[in-house]
Amino acid sequence: MSVTYVGSGPYCYANSLAMILGGEAPPPAVIEVLTGSPYGMQLIGGRLPLFDAFGWDPEIGIDAAIGLLGWDCESADGGTAAAALARLRQACQDGPVLAGPLELGLLAYQPGSGKAVGADHYVVVLEVDGDTVLVHDPQGYPYATLPVDAFAEAWHGELIPYLERPFRMRYGFTRRKQVSPEEALHRSLPAGLAWLAGRTDVEVPPGTLGQAEAAERTAELVEEGLNPEIRMLWQAFAVRVGARRLNDLAACLSSLRLDAGAAIATEQARIVGGLQGALVSGDDTVLAAGLRRLAPTYERLRAALIADERAS
Repeated sequence: MSVTYVGSGPYCYANSLAMILGGEAPPPAVIEVLTGSPYGMQLIGGRLPLFDAFGWDPEIGIDAAIGLLGWDCESADGGTAAAALARLRQACQDGPVLAGPLELGLLAYQPGSGKAVGADHYVVVLEVDGDTVLVHDPQGYPYATLPVDAFAEAWHGELIPYLERPFRMRYGFTRRKQVSPEEALHRSLPAGLAWLAGRTDVEVPPGTLGQAEAAERTAELVEEGLNPEIRMLWQAFAVRVGARRLNDLAACLSSLRLDAGAAIATEQARIVGGLQGALVSGDDTVLAAGLRRLAPTYERLRAALIADERAS
């Protein structure tokens, strides 16, 4: 049985996009699934394990979700900080702006900030008034403010690995057609299957592994002695968001009556969520065993979704 999770968690771009779309937005859980993030696991460059699909990143995912939901928007990036702030100031006059990725460690209103750590984040910019940027930060900070220079420094995001050009923003959102959440989810399934199969049209750093290979190799890294920085990232972020994504995937598949796929996604969510205790306690035997239980479930999920689709 799968119970939908409701609570806090690092769903920054899904929550931000929901704020932008307002009353016409589906639940953030649906947005997250539409991005394609739950369909896999990747070990980036052979060293950074994350519970999202091989070759996937939030920029790919956000654009996918916007299109699937029947929306269009303008986007801009690059240039100098001054030019980017001028664009942002102008765009905010016509409505809220989805800004990101930003460097989470440099958002000064968040406790413990002050150092760039390569952690990506998305916020909704409401206004640029004089020397102050006003944002809704989905991490739990409505109407937070930041000096424009400090915002620009975070927005530059130079340590964020997948960011090709700084100062990325999406604005001018317009609805192209009415699409229900159910229709959007149905239309997203071919992309989900492509992610599970291992897409070859996305660039990845050398040594990157996906799905079962990523889980198996990560189990080996745990047994060899997990890098302390990776352990901290998993404790604070990766396991939490991975388990929630998979639980949301299970709920979305169940809503489409894709019951076999939903059952496997629920199993995956329980396995990933169960890693948190072992991570914090330092029980690496349990941690490695959990990863090895996870490894074969990705191909099982792909096979189940293919079978579900043929039967529906």
